[in-house]
Amino acid sequence: MKLKTFYFLLSALVLVSCGGEKKDSTTETNETTEETSEWVSLFDGETFNGWKTYGQDTMSDSWSIVDGAIACNAGIGEENVGFDIGSLVTTSTYGNFEFELEYKIAKGGNSGIFYHVVESEEYGTDYTTGPEYQVLDDEFSRSETEPYKMVASNYAMHAPSESKKPNPHMEWNQVKIIYNNGHVEHWLNGEKVLEFEEGSADWLAKKAAGKWANSDTYAKYKEGAFSLQNHGDEVHFRNIRVKELK
Repeated sequence: MKLKTFYFLLSALVLVSCGGEKKDSTTETNETTEETSEWVSLFDGETFNGWKTYGQDTMSDSWSIVDGAIACNAGIGEENVGFDIGSLVTTSTYGNFEFELEYKIAKGGNSGIFYHVVESEEYGTDYTTGPEYQVLDDEFSRSETEPYKMVASNYAMHAPSESKKPNPHMEWNQVKIIYNNGHVEHWLNGEKVLEFEEGSADWLAKKAAGKWANSDTYAKYKEGAFSLQNHGDEVHFRNIRVKELK
């Protein structure tokens, strides 16, 4: 009788154990799904829903959608037609985030990705408030030569790693920007090429010694829109998405 009781209890223990494992597996699956669902697409590949031209109520003719990508038409071809105000900004704003997109740019082209951009008649442009992940064809650049102004730099502030590997002009490159309570990371083609702390002593020294020395609005805001710069060159953006960080 005692032996039967032992086997009964052993069987019950095995069933409970198996049930527990199944629950853990389900929980893990749900957590994975929840994490994946945090990503929000900012471009549907067909329309400009969720976007507008900075400072305008209508879309600038400088932008179009070509083969499922946002394209800046200002400088189609290899010739630079000069800087043109008319950057594209999101209608939603973000504070802490992980942001990703792919871009390809014309030979010698210049553009940029801004974040924490505040739209106002007082400011006039995206770069008045927003820090910039520089988008540039380094190899044939016509406008920039300093390391802290080349592709993947925190423009005019921090130079990226020399190990960066941008693809040639008119080939797709992968970008990731992370902003989390002042901690910033720039990624290019799967490699972290820059990391800095916004507002740190080093950051303040670079600001005081450079392009933004006299600006009291540069990187002032900790929440704002994303902006794709129209710098007068052909550039394409696709697979644009963001994940908000708590």
